[in-house]
Amino acid sequence: MEQKLRAKNNRTLTLADDEAVQFRKNLITEENITENIDVTNKILNGDILSMLKYVPDEFADLIIIDPPYNLSKNFNGMKFNSRTENQYDEYLKTWFPLVCKKLKRDGSLYMCGDWKCTSSLQRSIEKELTILNRITWQREKGRGAKSNWKNGMEDIWFAVKNPDDYYFDVESVMMKRKVLAPYTTGGSPKDWHQDGEEKFRLTCPSNFWDDISIPFWSMPENTDHPTQKSEKLYAKLILASSEKGDMVFDPFLGSGTASVVAKKLGRRYCGIELNEEYCLWAEKRLHLADSDNSIQGYSDGVFWERNSLSFQKKQKNAEANSNQK
Repeated sequence: MEQKLRAKNNRTLTLADDEAVQFRKNLITEENITENIDVTNKILNGDILSMLKYVPDEFADLIIIDPPYNLSKNFNGMKFNSRTENQYDEYLKTWFPLVCKKLKRDGSLYMCGDWKCTSSLQRSIEKELTILNRITWQREKGRGAKSNWKNGMEDIWFAVKNPDDYYFDVESVMMKRKVLAPYTTGGSPKDWHQDGEEKFRLTCPSNFWDDISIPFWSMPENTDHPTQKSEKLYAKLILASSEKGDMVFDPFLGSGTASVVAKKLGRRYCGIELNEEYCLWAEKRLHLADSDNSIQGYSDGVFWERNSLSFQKKQKNAEANSNQK
């Protein structure tokens, strides 16, 4: 495979020819797929409409969808063209109801979008499921705009099949934030604690997330996928809405983030992706997860606010030194 020239410190994932040959053997394709095949912990390399029929109904405890937004985008030679809102609505109708059939009766679904397509996503979801919330998360990256506001936000719709019976674990997605005004009661900390010189508070997550970093060249999870979501972003969804051993399904897998994070967090996974090279990147990331299940921005069972990595490293080094004594 063609290799890009990269800077010395660039940690973007690469794939050697011999690795591609090996990882290609793991893929389920339209050529080697069979009826009643077990798709657990597998990547299905093919068109979503062709592959969905091999995924059992009520298969997934959690579905995460990051579909093509209503933008013209080149996905490694496979182009998706923007269309009118009505045309995009019709595009969603071709596959979204079929995906919902794969969700268990007590399952949850998250669907990503931006300002341009989010109304279409809402309409599509409301026809099949019950929407419980809309998460808005802040994007660090993005080009500036001279004649409009810079697009610095994206949405994630949260929906369930049964609003009276679904799993949600808020304790698993607590945020650790620095305390700027450390109030005390009777000389004791009020709802905060101290780690060395730093003061922190654990807080419940809201539906606005400002602690997400878009994968970039210095992060080992980074790939050349043009719309890759971060592992930290998906870790929040997976921890909140699934238990260990549950099945996480992503019908637009891309470079594999949903499956990789599911594996790192002890869940089962299944994904569909049309582009073979993206599938191979995902397979390599899954292989690397065998020896490194860390998720940047998530440690000690909590999510850290952005730009606190230096303190996390300092704390881990202190713990390691303490254990050696």
